[in-house]
Amino acid sequence: MRVIRDAALADGRRADVRLDGDRIDAVGDDLDGELLVDAGGKLLLPGMIDVHVHFRQPGASHKETWTTGSRSAAAGGVTTVVDQPNTSPPTVTGAAFDEKDELASASLVDYGINGGVTENWDPDSLFGKPLFALGEVFLADSTGNMGIDAELFAAAVERAANENVPVTVHAEDADLFDESVLPRNTGDASASEAGGGGRTDADAWSAYRTAEAEEAAVERAVEVADGSGAQVHIAHTSTPEGVDAARAGGATCEVTPHHLFLSRDDLPDLGTFGRMNPPLRSEERRKAVFERLREGAVDVVATDHAPHTREEKDASIWDAPSGVPGVETALPLLLNAAREGELSYERVRDVTAANPAEIFDLPRKGRIEAGRDADLVLVDTENARKIRGDELHSKCGWTPFEGFAGVFPEWTMVRGEFAYRDGEFGSACGENVRR
Repeated sequence: MRVIRDAALADGRRADVRLDGDRIDAVGDDLDGELLVDAGGKLLLPGMIDVHVHFRQPGASHKETWTTGSRSAAAGGVTTVVDQPNTSPPTVTGAAFDEKDELASASLVDYGINGGVTENWDPDSLFGKPLFALGEVFLADSTGNMGIDAELFAAAVERAANENVPVTVHAEDADLFDESVLPRNTGDASASEAGGGGRTDADAWSAYRTAEAEEAAVERAVEVADGSGAQVHIAHTSTPEGVDAARAGGATCEVTPHHLFLSRDDLPDLGTFGRMNPPLRSEERRKAVFERLREGAVDVVATDHAPHTREEKDASIWDAPSGVPGVETALPLLLNAAREGELSYERVRDVTAANPAEIFDLPRKGRIEAGRDADLVLVDTENARKIRGDELHSKCGWTPFEGFAGVFPEWTMVRGEFAYRDGEFGSACGENVRR
């Protein structure tokens, strides 16, 4: 038995944590065992469960790999990630699932693999796999090659309900996008075909993908789910109206760090590096979403970690790809907000670990208590530092949070083994959480 001595827990208690192999054996005072770490009153948290990442393999390893993405996760206190289906090939068949699962064996952290829905999906082969959930089902063909129509969405939700699998929904209604801002008002968000006209400023993407499109899509998603009995989880909710609609409809929802800490006011500095789906919202809406996080209306913080190279992002607002990295900076940003009194440490623990474990049925994850996996993160809450993209571990090498303050882990442990400690990484030992 190994003991972490004198740790501060999120609820304010001071306790020892004893480990038995890959599990937590006991939490209490003066526990017997071999000293592993003297925490000295530093904060010990359950590892973050990031239920929304894009590690880009297979198909785009120049942006990220399971090795680089999981290193970035471990350095940021994330011990479990859930990869989304829009890789190449997309994870819509059992064969595609197996290909991704083999690549994920390089991960330093535990992982889940979300299966997706397209016109070509194979539900029979997908549901024969250990799916984490049915991931990022789109309400409209509004976000690229994973888009689906309303009829297929309803069929997917019904099948997921029958299999008792949650459905993660990207909720934006393309019918409510403002096409008047598009180049030459062609209805096609491609400057290369439009040839000028329309808006070309960095805020144009936010103006195009309206806040109203999110609220309407959330309402539609929960309405469809209500008839099927499916459990719906709304991904990357970016507006207070979207959060409220999810809550009113009985769905759970997640919010990203970029929608919590960035707004349209930041776009003059970010430029096309601030383009993502859903887009950044007004500062007023950002503050309202943060308030809902603080008061408990937001269930989960997930990153939607979606790295692209600098060269890819350095394009026009209509041609740059959507997405930003975030798996390494999410927990540090939230911990710094707690350090500054904007959140409680208990709230940080709940939205990053306890709630995702409960929502997605991970009974061995998410809490520091006997019988759970020893997925642990130690932080010195007084040791904040500036976030610098060239010091992070994602392959893309940049961050939208350049210069923000973050509280980073001293070490991160996955099932009793150090995945990251004092700038050094452990070996690949991640496992599929459904296996």
